[in-house]
This record gives sequence, structure tokens and C-alpha cells, in this order.
Amino acid sequence: MRERVRAILVDHEGHLLTIKRIKPGQRPYWVLPGGGVEDTDTSLEDALARELREELGAEAAIHALVHILTTAHDRQYFFLTRLLHHNLADRSGPELTESGRGQYVPERIPLTEAGIGAITLQPPQSAAFLTRALTAADGLFALSDIRLRDPAGQPSQAR
Repeated sequence: MRERVRAILVDHEGHLLTIKRIKPGQRPYWVLPGGGVEDTDTSLEDALARELREELGAEAAIHALVHILTTAHDRQYFFLTRLLHHNLADRSGPELTESGRGQYVPERIPLTEAGIGAITLQPPQSAAFLTRALTAADGLFALSDIRLRDPAGQPSQAR
């Protein structure tokens, strides 16, 4: 099973930084920045940092691991992050140079239910998760860090 990491990347104005995918013959869709964990990555967090550098020329502070999505093909780890800085000129990922992969266009969207609903965010489960989190009383940054749960799946008392 392939492991992937994704960033729910919030900028200084409270927008969500996404990547609009444009492929020939397909309708555009959006994804959260991230990608596959490689053998050289020492942790999920290191994989996320590498992917953010490659795709956006970005650095982010990780707030929490807030969601894990398991499908028949992969397991995706969703980290809530705050953008520290980015420079698109520093992007270096293979997706930017390999022919046939289409375009990867960074796009800021409002981090609201309407903003998420206005785009086709893939996978659809990520859009549903974000919408639920945004409409919860405490909001996105009140989500607990899955990494801090005890073996029984309960939130840990220590933070």
C-alpha cells in the first residue's frame, strides 16, 4: 500500500493553498499539496516538507495530523499546516518537468464551506472532511492531533 502525505496549507490570510491540476482531455480538479512518501524520507513530516518544497517552493509549520484516509490503493495522511513562506521560483518537483503530467497551478481558495464547494477537490473524501471540520463549532485548528492519541485511539492527556 502506497503512503502519501497531504497539507491542509493555510496562508497568513486564512486561505487554503491548493494545486489546480489541468490535464489534456480532462476537467480541471484541485488537490492538496503533497505526494508519495519515498524510501529516503525519514518520517511522514519529512516527506511533507519535501513535497511542499518540490511543488510550491514552500515551508510550513505543522500544527497537527488531523485525518487519515485509507483506500484500496493508498493511505493518505492529512496534516494541518500554516504556510511560513513560499517562492514558486524554487519549485523543483518532477511533476513540473515530466511531459504528459499536465499543469500544476498553485491556487488560493477561501477556507470556507463555500470555497471548498466551489472547486472539485480530490479525493472527494478530503473535501467532505474539510467541510465537516469547517462547520464544526470549534473550527479547523481545534482538531486534535492524531499523533497524540494513545494506543486505544483516545486523545492523549499530554500535548
